[in-house]
Amino acid sequence: MAGLIDRHFPTSMDRTIVAEIDGRLADIKRHHNVSIPLAVESGSRAWGFPSPDSDYDCRFVFVRAVSETFTLFPERDVIETPLTPILDVNGWELSKALKLLLKGNVVVVEWLTSPLVYQCNSDFRAAFLEIAGEVADRSLTARHYYHLAANHLDRFLSAEEDVPLRKLFYALRPLMALKWLEENPNSVIAPMNFPSLCAGVPLELSVLDTINELMARKAETRELGNGPIPLPIRAFLTAEFPRMQFWKDGVQERRPGSERLLDAFWREWTHRLAPGE
Repeated sequence: MAGLIDRHFPTSMDRTIVAEIDGRLADIKRHHNVSIPLAVESGSRAWGFPSPDSDYDCRFVFVRAVSETFTLFPERDVIETPLTPILDVNGWELSKALKLLLKGNVVVVEWLTSPLVYQCNSDFRAAFLEIAGEVADRSLTARHYYHLAANHLDRFLSAEEDVPLRKLFYALRPLMALKWLEENPNSVIAPMNFPSLCAGVPLELSVLDTINELMARKAETRELGNGPIPLPIRAFLTAEFPRMQFWKDGVQERRPGSERLLDAFWREWTHRLAPGE
């Protein structure tokens, strides 16, 4: 595939599992007659805070043959493979990914920025990132991250008892994404990787040190267990989360011509990537 990139995985990733993912992707291409221009890791491993027993969440974008795309009776726009306790592999058709991007779904943007790539046409990814930067809605992106953080923080900040410490990361990551967007007012896409987010925003040293300590512990143990929210992190969350509430009801500000741009992108890359009949 043109533009295929070299892969670099951390030593913590099981090469046997990576080989199984490669095998599943090859089977999908063969059995469904699709091309897969992007397949990435999308879970805690890509976010940068895995545990020794973290599962593998491979997500991919696929393109069908032209005859199967331009039809009144299209196949499903999702391909799923059997779920196991350690492995989850599924993907979206390019048309679905583009439509969800327009609606403010951040998931596909995170796939595009994942640091852990199983296979990728780098020309496609670069073009997709470019058009995402043109049509993605900053208000909807921030609203997505706000509600993602709120799902955890509304519960954590009012809790008097101990909380599952590993779940702090699932609240901190979207909140850091909001801070990153705040620091980069001309951007609509925040980094997926949590350490990259932390490096790109102003943080008290005590907050950063506590986060790094928790991340190191999480990388070494299967279960962080329950405990009180560390004081520097509680102070950070208490101050920052209420300040971000103006994103709660973000209004769509779609740029004129977005549908036309995405449609042209879809047509071009469907023809360029579609497998043979």
